[in-house]
Amino acid sequence: MADDASIDLQRAARDAAYSMPLEEINPANPELFRTDTMWPYFERLRKEDPVHFTADSGFEDIGGYWSVTKYNDIMAVDTNHEVFSSEPTIVLPDPAEDFTLPMFIAMDQPKHDVQRKTVQPIVAPHHLAYLEPIIRERAGKILDDLPIGEEINWVDKVSIELTTMTLATLFDFPWEDRRKLTRWSDVATAAPDSGLFDSTDPELAEQQRRQELFECVDYFMNLWNERVNAPPQPDLISMLAHGEATRNMDRMEYLGNLILLIVGGNDTTRNSITGSVLALHQNPDQNRLLRENHALIPNMVSETIRWQTPLAYMRRTALKDVELGGKTIKAGDKVAMWYVSGNRDEEVIDRPNDYWIERPRVRQHLSFGFGIHRCVGNRLAELQLKIIWEEILARFPRLEVTGPPRRVYSSFVKGYEHLPVVIPTRN
Repeated sequence: MADDASIDLQRAARDAAYSMPLEEINPANPELFRTDTMWPYFERLRKEDPVHFTADSGFEDIGGYWSVTKYNDIMAVDTNHEVFSSEPTIVLPDPAEDFTLPMFIAMDQPKHDVQRKTVQPIVAPHHLAYLEPIIRERAGKILDDLPIGEEINWVDKVSIELTTMTLATLFDFPWEDRRKLTRWSDVATAAPDSGLFDSTDPELAEQQRRQELFECVDYFMNLWNERVNAPPQPDLISMLAHGEATRNMDRMEYLGNLILLIVGGNDTTRNSITGSVLALHQNPDQNRLLRENHALIPNMVSETIRWQTPLAYMRRTALKDVELGGKTIKAGDKVAMWYVSGNRDEEVIDRPNDYWIERPRVRQHLSFGFGIHRCVGNRLAELQLKIIWEEILARFPRLEVTGPPRRVYSSFVKGYEHLPVVIPTRN
């Protein structure tokens, strides 16, 4: 279901994508993601130039980069960490020399492995079993507190609230300050002209971003000092403070790993929760199937994560010259693996543009990545989506999306700022 304005916008995007010179296509343009018009550009690249070089990225001082857009090519890059390095960063712009944030997702072996292993117990099966009733109780209360017949912003009232509560629990973070986690998550990945900062001037926006992230690490340093002087506990700060591979981190590495855990545990799940409401609204036949058969919830969760692809890409840096898709990627070149495109690859995924909750092999998607950097919290993300929908279906005969979403201005985080929803009645 799409309104006339949306149809016209998509038609214009298709015309533009296929009429411009191929070498001018820049998938990292955040405006394409804000307007949800990147699809025909990726479609053309998969067909005509699946390993594509963009000479002008639009990021200051970055130069060119490669886009890998097909499923199997992305898998080849993602699973070859000996050639494609995660250092120094997983996003396209290189970090500023005076503000480098090491984090284990942007490290290679062996340091990556030992730091990841330090926090992995937080998402072990026994801990997820402990978290499940807590998440369920909170999800129920969030939904019970929603007004009937009034328009709400689903992103703020439900998606952010649930995921921020879960993140605060993982950190054992002061409950009354938990929305600070939301703010730090947004600030960490926001572009200067995203609207999140007081100024759109890149220099002033970057100053504000750094100031707020330093406030983040100062806040967490107090928590570290409390936990390091107490017996080990099953929360992320205690795990880092007592972990052999992490207890001697400097301030910037601590901040880097905090940002990784905050963004990974917050942005991605919250955007998939919102995306599920939007996808079911746009596909009423699938919504009807789900409401008639609640056993489809786990399938719907995986299909939503594919359809949404909450992180659009991950970057790697070539360590040596390598051929991919008939192109030679030189040592030092930046390579973007566009998960959002691979998840729509017609040669691997049947009916890739359909939202299809009965999809066979529904977990065959790229949204969590592959190889040594596969998302450590994937099961927790799926658990939160599963629970929220079990509780939604138990309470509300329907949700009405009353207007178009407002999307995040970012080519990295594929998400939402606002989704207007009305709940007409309760069960």
